[in-house]
Amino acid sequence: MSTPPGLDLSRLAVYLHDHAPGLVTEPINAELIAGGRSNLTYVVNEVFVLRRPPLGHVLATAHDMAREYRIISALGPTPVPVPEALLLCEDDSVLGAPFYLMARVPGVVLRSRRQTDPLGDDARREVAFAMMDTLADLHRVDPAAIGLADFGRPEGFLERQVRRWSKQLAQSTSRDLPDAEVLRDRLAAGIPVSATTAIVHGDYRLDNLIVDPTTMRVAAVLDWEMATLGDPLTDLGLLLAYWTVLDRLKTGFNPIADGLGADAGFPSGDALLARYAKTRFAESGSVEGEGALDDLHWYVAMACYKLAVILEGIHFRYTSGQTVGAGFDQIGALVPPLLAQGLAAINGES
Repeated sequence: MSTPPGLDLSRLAVYLHDHAPGLVTEPINAELIAGGRSNLTYVVNEVFVLRRPPLGHVLATAHDMAREYRIISALGPTPVPVPEALLLCEDDSVLGAPFYLMARVPGVVLRSRRQTDPLGDDARREVAFAMMDTLADLHRVDPAAIGLADFGRPEGFLERQVRRWSKQLAQSTSRDLPDAEVLRDRLAAGIPVSATTAIVHGDYRLDNLIVDPTTMRVAAVLDWEMATLGDPLTDLGLLLAYWTVLDRLKTGFNPIADGLGADAGFPSGDALLARYAKTRFAESGSVEGEGALDDLHWYVAMACYKLAVILEGIHFRYTSGQTVGAGFDQIGALVPPLLAQGLAAINGES
């Protein structure tokens, strides 16, 4: 019985035998399929998925297994496709951290141009629009109607975002980044008034979706670790940063959004926004939807700041000898141009 890092299969087998008899057939085998920068994800016996926090230092609010389990359980009956939630374990003594088990959803995760280039223009358009339809469906869900009225604190959400990522940057950098201070101050001084409150995914992007390769529909939305209640335009701002801003950098190295956007044969960012608006405001008519997405400059700037802070944290850990692996040596170079793009966005130049 091989044991992947972070998973004691013997202890897991005993726990499942006692708390979910018959759910998983023994012997148990597992394979780590993702990890390092996010929660660890394992395929168990090829039909289940187990999620647990990373092995090292983590942000408690970003790696709360109970929150992830709660939101996918609540969204199960809604139009938003999520894996079936099966079991939550909050006992640290089993694996050293809380974990949960969910059903494995068949399909593909599109992570690179190696996968998306062969799809063709029509399929790329279909999957991009399916991505936006699913996000619109998420933002149309009434949190109270599915028991998530207390899932976050919408009041002051944007202010807290600026403070949170500013604090994170202060804790994870050792070099001078003057644009970071300028962008932080501009963001804090220009916080918009949120028009609506919705369930916010927090990291919505193409490679956080499982796609049905036969229909190009979204089979499941993954990685809910940053989900909360707040301003849904933050999801759009971050998606545009992945879709257009990172591609605009033209660095030749893109560790988190390889081959997205119009240059890779996908619809443009404007086309994605138009599709989102059409789906989200379908029942309210054009009057409510008109102008709702006219000014996303602050949200794109906030997304650039957030991504810059995340990448700076990875760079800091790399230079401190706490992270190893291919590509980590190049991540730090992306931070200054991302901050510059954020300043351009908040100035209305993107």
